[in-house]
Amino acid sequence: MKIGIIIGSVRDGRNGEAVAQWVYKAAEERTDAEFDIVDLKSFNVPILTSATIPGAANKHYDDPAVAAWSKAIDEQDGFVFVTPEYNHGVPGALKNAFDSLGAEWAGKAVAFVSYGADGGIRAVEQWRQIVANFHMVDVRSQVALSLFTDFGPEGLAPIERRAGELTGLLDNLVDATTKVRA
Repeated sequence: MKIGIIIGSVRDGRNGEAVAQWVYKAAEERTDAEFDIVDLKSFNVPILTSATIPGAANKHYDDPAVAAWSKAIDEQDGFVFVTPEYNHGVPGALKNAFDSLGAEWAGKAVAFVSYGADGGIRAVEQWRQIVANFHMVDVRSQVALSLFTDFGPEGLAPIERRAGELTGLLDNLVDATTKVRA
């Protein structure tokens, strides 16, 4: 079973890379799934302009960058979205990349590790509505990192309870991914 840890920000100086590495470090100690980091920034997914609706594209896309993104997502059985909250909502680049695909997401499990001024919780609430369109199973557990308490001058510095929250999230995600694959 493969679970992709998606870095959902493409900004220079983003916190998402450090958060994804923190998730990956905890995940790589597990033996119940294989975890990979999928860095959205490395795919350079263009703004969705194709005349073909992604859900009807049958995983055949005009743009090579979208085709590469499709392959990377399709290889995963479940996901951890490492998502910032921008302006009380989901990050545009990740939303565009999500919208650029169709069947690759369908019926898979997803968990959310968010960050922002209020822990990114509003972005996650929006993501829960968005992923429902593809019948994705979103786990209730969530890790919400505050820019004020979980980051310091040196970058990511999660408060003590975050490790337990992350373990619970990964446990729930592996269970959900196992069930939807059955």
